[in-house]
This record gives sequence, C-alpha cells and structure tokens, in this order.
Amino acid sequence: MNFHDLHAQYAALKTEIDAGIASVLESGQFILGKQVAELEEKLAADVGRKHCVCCGNGTDALILALKMWGVKAGDAVFVPDFTYFASAGCADAVGATAIPVDIRLDTFNLCTEALEAMIEKVKAEGKLRPRVIVVVDLFGQPAEHDKVRAIADKYGLLVLEDAAQGYGGSINGRAACSFGDAAITSFFPAKPLGCYGDGGAVFVDTDEDDALLRSLRANGRSPVDKYDNVRCGLNSRLDTLQAAILLPKLKALRDYELDALDKAADHYTRLLSDIVVTPTVLPGYRSSWAQYTVLLKDRAMRDAAQAALKAQRIPTMVYYPKGMHSQTAFAHCHFPDSDYQGSLAACDRVLSLPMHPYLTEEEIETVAAALRSFVEGWSC
Repeated sequence: MNFHDLHAQYAALKTEIDAGIASVLESGQFILGKQVAELEEKLAADVGRKHCVCCGNGTDALILALKMWGVKAGDAVFVPDFTYFASAGCADAVGATAIPVDIRLDTFNLCTEALEAMIEKVKAEGKLRPRVIVVVDLFGQPAEHDKVRAIADKYGLLVLEDAAQGYGGSINGRAACSFGDAAITSFFPAKPLGCYGDGGAVFVDTDEDDALLRSLRANGRSPVDKYDNVRCGLNSRLDTLQAAILLPKLKALRDYELDALDKAADHYTRLLSDIVVTPTVLPGYRSSWAQYTVLLKDRAMRDAAQAALKAQRIPTMVYYPKGMHSQTAFAHCHFPDSDYQGSLAACDRVLSLPMHPYLTEEEIETVAAALRSFVEGWSC
C-alpha cells in the first residue's frame, strides 16, 4: 500500500504524460517552453485569477510574492504555527520576521481570533510593522478567507494565500488560489496537483504584478534586455517537462480526481468517526484532501497507533510534530507555549492516513480495520 500512489496515477495518465514529455524532448525547449505558458494560462483560468506565474517550487513562490510587495526587515509576517516550515521561513528569506499564530484544532487552519490578538500584540510592542498575513489552506481545506480578509482590511495588511496543499479546494464554489491579494501553490509530487520534481506558481490579478514576478523569477531581469538586471530576484523557473506533465494532471484533477478524493474521505469517515476524531470540513467548503488527518487522544496513543499500523505495512505520516514557535530556527524569538494551545494539541495528536484518488475501497477498509483494532485494544 502506498501513502500517495503516484504509480497508479501515472498508469491512468501514461499516454498523455508520455506524449507531453516526448513533445518537450523533440522541441528542445526545456526552460519556460510553450507548455509553461499554456499551463500558466490554464491555471489562471481554472482558479479565476488574471495571471499565473510558474516558478521553481512552492517556497520560491512564497518568497517571490513577498519580494513583489517589497516586504523587508522590520516587517511582521503572520503565519499559522501549525504548517510546513516554508510558510514561515519565506519571511526570513526577505529579512522580515515571522510571527506564528495559533490554529483551530478542528480544521487545523488559522484561528482568526488568535490572529487578531497577535496583530494587536505586535502593534502594542511597537518593534515591527504588521505587514502580511500568510494564510495556509492546510491538508487541502481552504482557510476562513472571509474572516481573514476582514481582519486584514481592518489593520491594512496584505494577504498571501498559501495553497501549496490546497489546490482544488473551494469555498461555495470559489476556487483556492483565488483568495488573498496574491496566492501561491506547490507542484511537489505528493500535492493534489503535483509534477515529477519541484515546481510552484504565484497567482495575481494585475498586469504590473505579473510583469514584476516574471522579472523576479529571472534574477530581476529587465523585460527588454535580458542582460540588464534591474532588481535582485531569484533564479526560479519551471522546467518545460514539468509543465507538460502537469497539463494532463490538471485535467484529471478536475475531471475525476477530486470526486474520487471526496469518495475516499467519506468512506474513511463512515468507518472511523466513532473511534477517532475525523476531519472537519466546514459548510460550503470543499477539501482537495492533500491529507486525511485524524486526531487521537494524545502523543503516546498517536505514536503507538503509527507503530501498530507500520507493523501491518500500512504507511502513515505525522504532519507536523513541531509547530513554528518550537522550531530551532525561531528559538531566539522566545514564543511562549501558552499562545499555541491548538497547535501543540495538533502536534501531539495528528495522524495522516493513506490518501490519493486511486485508493480502493478495500485499501480504505484495511486501514480503517487496523486503526479500529488498535484503538479498541488501547489501554494506556
């Protein structure tokens, strides 16, 4: 059993993917070839943004967005405490300061009450300028973007939607990557829309932002003279091969993979909701199920459950065992545990089960039966 079965996906899309790769090999245009432009156009249309600019990976996408806005030393960038490190590390990459914010334990996404409290705290201290909210669509479910926007407008902050795990999700039919003043996604292979290497994209709505991002991803190159660099940027371009792979994957995601993921999640929930805390999807929200993550009683039970499933050759993952405020990189900031009770509980209790569009009912039932057997026998 595979945690993410990329082999099954490739088997389903082999004809289209192989043809796309062959067309790139024949063209000899391996960097920013025509397939990249086609992908950018289709991605922008798919989520309802005017522009999409592809780049080397999701981390670079975050950094490029912050550079586009001129975020710098002295600026505070608010980010969920419970997320992948890049969501916070991007702030340091531009000289700014990441400020972790607690999460809702039911959705694992940013707690808006904690966000406003942290903004007020930073303002009161007077050492940093509140500037950006990085709001993460964790595990595939969009965050509460309407509430985040209201807070951002109240305090005059920019919103960067980190949909690295969220592509394909939506709120009342509005697609992830359409929220925020800018949005990003990642094409890491295990993501809902993943390539066969690294890749990422930034979504914006103005021609000026689009032009600036295209300069920044090419080391700040002038649009009229490629040997004149007018600013400092990154060398972060999407390989044409990856774009050719993503094009049929995007079609499959919309044609049937999201429906298959919903079906798999529903089946898990029916089998497990009486023995563990299963994922909460808010009314009107759709998750793209980057992960199917349950909550157990505590860290001891979670770790024992993971070991028990591993003994039966069932892969699981813990996303994430440590919050941003506990990371060694931020130890000098001395963020108190008392501000992160939701995040700390998640770190102790989460367990992600095998999840992908090609998961069979038999595989789901095998996982669920193994987890149920463990929980029913747990006595500590």
